[in-house]
Amino acid sequence: MKISRQPTPVTIKIDQKQLENVKCFKYLGSLLKDDGRCTSEIKSRIAMAKAAFSKKKNLFTSKLDLNLRKKLVKCYIWSIALYGAETWTLRAVDQKHLESVEMWCWRRMEMISWTDYVRNEEVLFRVSEQRTILQEIRKRKANWIGHIFRRNCLLKVDIDGKIEGRTDVTRRCKKILDDLGSRRGYFHLKDKALDRIKWRNCYGRDCGPVILTDYR
Repeated sequence: MKISRQPTPVTIKIDQKQLENVKCFKYLGSLLKDDGRCTSEIKSRIAMAKAAFSKKKNLFTSKLDLNLRKKLVKCYIWSIALYGAETWTLRAVDQKHLESVEMWCWRRMEMISWTDYVRNEEVLFRVSEQRTILQEIRKRKANWIGHIFRRNCLLKVDIDGKIEGRTDVTRRCKKILDDLGSRRGYFHLKDKALDRIKWRNCYGRDCGPVILTDYR
C-alpha cells in the first residue's frame, strides 16, 4: 500500500513475486488507508466498542453503583474504542464521531432512548460526567509523543519532517502534533519533552480543553 496523493502504484517484488497494491490494510489491529486518514479506523473502533457494550449491556445497566459502572465503561469500552488513538490525526468530523460514541455509552448505561428527547447536558448531569474522551486521547498522545521525542528513531525523524521527498504546495493538512496545541511552536514542544517532569506536569494530568479544528 502506498500513502500518497499520486495514484501511481508501487512495484515491489519478493522472490520474483509482485506484491499486491491495496487501498486498505490492517496492521496490528489498526486499519490503514492509502489516503493517510484515520476516519475509517475510528469508525471501525467505534463499531467494535458498541458491539462490546451490547454484549455486557446487562452489567452496565444493572443496579451497581454508578461510579463503578462508569469505571467499567471507561476500562472496558474506551479501551476498545481508543486502541491506537495515540497515532490518530483527528479532523473535526472524527472528533464529533468520538464525542457521539461517548454520549452513546452514557445514554445506553442510563437506558435513555433517543425518542425520549433528553439533551446531552441532562445526560451528563445524570451520570455526573463531562465530555472527556477527546482529552483522554490528547493525554495518551502526549505520553506517546514524549517517549518519541526522547529517543532517536525513525518516528522522530518522520515527525521532524526530515524524510527526503517533495511536498506539493496545497491547503494545510492536519498534523499529529496539532492536537497538543502548543502556541510557541514545534521546537518549544520538543525541548519541553526532553524534561520528563515538565512534560508530565504539562500534559500528564490535565490536557485542557480540546478545540475542534477543521483541516482536510
